[in-house]
Amino acid sequence: PPPWRGWCLAPHAGGSPGRELRDSRPGPPSGACRASFPRNGGKKRWAFLAVFFFMAQAAIAAPATILVLGDSLTAGLGLDSSEAFPAKLEAALQARGHDVSIINAGVSGDTAAAGLARLDWALDASVDGVIVELGANDALRGLPPEQAEAALDEILTRLGKMPVLVAGMQAPRNLGAGYAAAFDPMFARLAEKHGALHYPFFLEGVAADPALNQADGLHPNAKGVDIIVSRILPSVEKLIRKISESP
Repeated sequence: PPPWRGWCLAPHAGGSPGRELRDSRPGPPSGACRASFPRNGGKKRWAFLAVFFFMAQAAIAAPATILVLGDSLTAGLGLDSSEAFPAKLEAALQARGHDVSIINAGVSGDTAAAGLARLDWALDASVDGVIVELGANDALRGLPPEQAEAALDEILTRLGKMPVLVAGMQAPRNLGAGYAAAFDPMFARLAEKHGALHYPFFLEGVAADPALNQADGLHPNAKGVDIIVSRILPSVEKLIRKISESP
């Protein structure tokens, strides 16, 4: 018989949770058992196995961490922290089986330029992906769309190859058709330029609905946040897949 012994990591018998070491003798490993070791390995074999095991466990245990870089719409202005978009998004993702942590980096009143100014300290080594939700305050203030686009462009440039989801915004229609024509398309344009995911309108299904917004008519209430989360969830799951595929 071939001089090897097929110890490997495999699911517990019977499909119970966890992993176990299984002896796949007498034949070559197949299916879940793919790692084989020489018969004459001694301490080196078991040292390798221990390192492999703990690396595998660490990879399984480490949740994906997503930073939400935004303004009051994600900060949760007027809401309890548990009702804010990041908290409800995290709960919805975990309910669907995703091991994920969402960081609320929303600051009320921030324009795209303000988000850019604090990007470096908002990021740390634990962040695996970013949702960028900025631009609403630029439009509310009637700032030049090219100013917001330049700031968002720089944010995406600095994020480099990190998986990113760009949440789009729409300009208030009382600013005129020309302003909207210059403002609305920039989010899709920037996402395509940087290879990021794109969600067309963060407030889709919620904007201008009194039942889903607070008294100011601008910020979603708890029910409105639920709608936003349910609509954007498939796009965030795509972001999680991109994170899992990243080197």
